[in-house]
This record gives sequence, C-alpha cells and structure tokens, in this order.
Amino acid sequence: MLQPLAERMRPKTLDDYQGQEHLTGQGAVLRQSIESGKIPSFILWGPPGVGKTTLATIIANQLDRPFYTLSAVSSGVKDVRETIAKAKKQQFFSKPNPILFIDEIHRFNKAQQDSLLGAVEKGVITLIGATTENPSFEVISALLSRAQVYVLKHLTKEQLIGLVDRALAKDEFLKKKPIEIREYDAMLLFSGGDARKLMNVLELVTNFQKGEEKLVITNDFVKEKVQQNIAVYDKSGDQHYDIASAFIKSIRGSDPNAAVYYLARMIEGGEDIKFIARRMIIAASEDIGLANPNALLMATTAFQAATAVGLPEARIILSQAVVYLATSPKSNSTYMAINVAQKLVRETGSLPVPLEIRNAPTSLMKNLNYGKGYKYAHAEKGNFADMEFLPEAIKGTKLFEPSQNPNEEKVRSRLKALWKEKYGY
Repeated sequence: MLQPLAERMRPKTLDDYQGQEHLTGQGAVLRQSIESGKIPSFILWGPPGVGKTTLATIIANQLDRPFYTLSAVSSGVKDVRETIAKAKKQQFFSKPNPILFIDEIHRFNKAQQDSLLGAVEKGVITLIGATTENPSFEVISALLSRAQVYVLKHLTKEQLIGLVDRALAKDEFLKKKPIEIREYDAMLLFSGGDARKLMNVLELVTNFQKGEEKLVITNDFVKEKVQQNIAVYDKSGDQHYDIASAFIKSIRGSDPNAAVYYLARMIEGGEDIKFIARRMIIAASEDIGLANPNALLMATTAFQAATAVGLPEARIILSQAVVYLATSPKSNSTYMAINVAQKLVRETGSLPVPLEIRNAPTSLMKNLNYGKGYKYAHAEKGNFADMEFLPEAIKGTKLFEPSQNPNEEKVRSRLKALWKEKYGY
C-alpha cells in the first residue's frame, strides 16, 4: 500500500530535519545531547505540524534505541504499564533504556501521568512527550520536574516552501512528474503552517497531473481543487484547531449562535473542557477587555466551575459563559497596549527609572536622591499626583488608546482630565 506523501517525506536524520535550529542546529542544546548519546526525558511543546513526532523518531533511530509510541487520545493506564513492562524486559547492563514517545501528553489525566513517574525516575524509559498545550498547565509538577521542556516554533514561510520544493525534487513519484509551481500562497494558506497538512495539499493537487502533460500549480488551481476535495485534503479528520479558531472568532464577532455551535462541536468531539475554558479566558481579555471587565471574571469563574463539576453538566456552565462573552461589547485596547509597550521595550532597552519613583531602602540610596520628590498620590487632591513616571527618553509616550465604547469613553475622559494634553487623550 502506497504511503501518504507526508510519510514518504518524513525526515530520517537531523540534517534533513527542517526548522527548530535553536534546538537541532549545530551546537544547539538538543543536538549536543543527541550526539553525546545521553538524552534526558523531555517534552516537546509547539503548534501542530512542526515536527514533534518526526524529531522523536529521528532521535530513537540515531541512538539506536527501542522506540515505543502511545497516543494519549487512545491509551490508558493499562497501556502505559504494559509498555513499561516491555521496556523492563529489554533492560541490560550495557544497553541504553528504550524511548517512550507519548503524543498529546496533555490529554493524559493525573492517574495516567502518575503511572509514568516511577519508570522515568528509575531510568526504565526515557520519556519524550509531545504537546500543543502549555506543559505548566497540563503536566503534573512531579513529572515536569523530571523532564526538560523544549519549545518548538512555527515553521517560516521559507521553510515551508523548502519542504514543497524538496518533495518535488526527492519524492520517488513526484520527481518523475512534469510539475511547475508558480504560486505557493494558497498551499501555505490551506496548510496553516502545518507541514503535514502542506504535504496533504501538495499530494492532492499533484494527483491532477496526467501522463506527459505539464501541471502548472497556481493559487487559483489550489483553491479550486482543495475546496472540491476538502475531505481528502484533511486526511487526519482532525479539525481541532480550525474549530477552536472558529470558536474564538465567533466570540470576537459577537455571534452567540455560532459560538455555541462551535462549543458544541468541541464538546461532541471530546475536547478537554479545560482547553475550551482557557480559550475563553484569553478571549475575555484580548477581545472584550475594558469594554466589559466582568467578562474576565465570568470566564475565570466558568473555568473553575466547569473543572469542578465536569461533564456533562459543565457544558451548561460553558454555554452560559460563551453567550455572555459573545454578547459583550468588544475592545482590544489593553491587548494592543501591551504589544506596543513590549515593542518599545525591545527597541529602547533598559532605560533608567526616574529617581523620584525609585525604591530607597538604604541610606546610601537616599543620599543619591532615590525617591526624592516622590508625591504620594493618596495625599494629593483627587488622589492624583502630576508626576513623570516614564523614563526621560520616552516621557509623554502614549501606549494605551481607549476604544470607542461607553466604558472606555469614561476612561478616556478621566485620563484627559488628569493628564490634560500630555498623552493626547
């Protein structure tokens, strides 16, 4: 049976591996561990389709170790224990321990993760976990303390195009076909940065090359063929991230009907309710913010309540919160403010804090005028002190711009009354 293109093009060595140079490039931390033959247990955290499974397989092959793989979606404690028992049987004095790769380790519950602890601690196995979720939230602290965490990054546009070109040049079937790619954008768009989906798109469109006729691939051609064959394109049937994206965009777009629909899609699909609730907390700050500060309280409370109650009743709690978020007024002013502020910090570096607002815990610091001239706001009229709080080099810089909604118009009026023309409110 012919393997899918994504499997045929899966890299076999570190030198063929695309992306993640900060981990696998010459002299990088993970590559040094691999080349030394001594790797710790670790967790690969990154978006889908950036090579987590591929990297684990390459490591096992390069170190010539027994390689066991489990999916947290379909495996339980029994499967974990059986795999550990097999690993124990392969233990010899001079033989390195087997590698156990667990995909989507964030979906393991506490009992399942606990069942790994002893084997990891005693060196029966070297654990490699893969997750798209922050391990700090989803992996128990006891297991996390016994493993390194390596963060994988999105593949760049150039790296994705390189994967396409490599497939056309090296795949045993595609390299024999007369194919010209004139435009890449549509393929990259449909893949969403996922290398596996990108190979699925490429395989789908190149199937339309017949005989000796040259196939010219353009954006319009890709859009037409993918949209006609969407079921073929999404071979894994895993629309996890598309549904999550639609869920958030429906909340942002103030459509409670669509938001509840995608909530139902996730629940019926077996999505972890904590994953859903965390997205709602993020949306409450990123998309609603000061337009309705209670949205963050609602989302946080929903997370706590849904986690405490569990399914099936948690669906009611989540539905209430989702409708509340979707029907709330929207603002991204605080989201934009921190983005602008971080960009400014990166550009200007560590600017000195004004002396007036520096801490002065010692007499020497007081002699150097630390804190001198500081006005205690609560001792001033209206609980406001007209002082300079930003570093001298960027004084007067406005980072926060209130949005046009009733709550933030009040904020704008107050800031204008306090600061007059200083920040242009």
